[in-house]
Amino acid sequence: MNVPSTLPHDAWSAWHPSALARRLAHVSRPWCVVGGWALDLWHGVETRPHDDLEFTILRGDFFSFSAALSGLRFHAVGDGHVEPLATAQAPPAGIMQVWCEDVAAKCWRVDMMLEDGTPETWVYKRDPAISRLRREMVRVTVDGIAYLAPEAILLFKAKYRRDKDEADFAAALPKLDKAQRGWLSACIAKAQPDHAWLEAL
Repeated sequence: MNVPSTLPHDAWSAWHPSALARRLAHVSRPWCVVGGWALDLWHGVETRPHDDLEFTILRGDFFSFSAALSGLRFHAVGDGHVEPLATAQAPPAGIMQVWCEDVAAKCWRVDMMLEDGTPETWVYKRDPAISRLRREMVRVTVDGIAYLAPEAILLFKAKYRRDKDEADFAAALPKLDKAQRGWLSACIAKAQPDHAWLEAL
């Protein structure tokens, strides 16, 4: 039986997205940076400090990515618990998040999110009825770093509205085009029809 991780949950020394991209350069399966870093890749500048680095993969591709990130130890995250996965163990079905530990450096390097879409289709994990073609939802920087489109990142952030989420929304809003605003507004309204962001959109 796996024992809980002894590494503190706040022991983050996250990679820069470019460092992650170098390690995944030979993986042919879909992946992209998500979270606050995805917005900054879209902006083309780091607008604020980032405590962590998140990227998403298809659930069935876990072993392709864990092999590319050899040297890290993988931990299933859920309900406030962080428990190491055994070697060659896939994350359980209910797990949507895997933290990657640099054992030698005694810190977390990257947060691997598991999604249930397909190579062709991106599916919003909180509501599978919301989906789009992956080629429409994943952008790539000039340096070759894939990241999730800003309207999708903001959809995730709309649920929590933490200080950083509000700051990210304010910074992104002037740059969103009409189509992006319309899609984001419709998605937010479906789940939270009284959300404060709707008026701004």
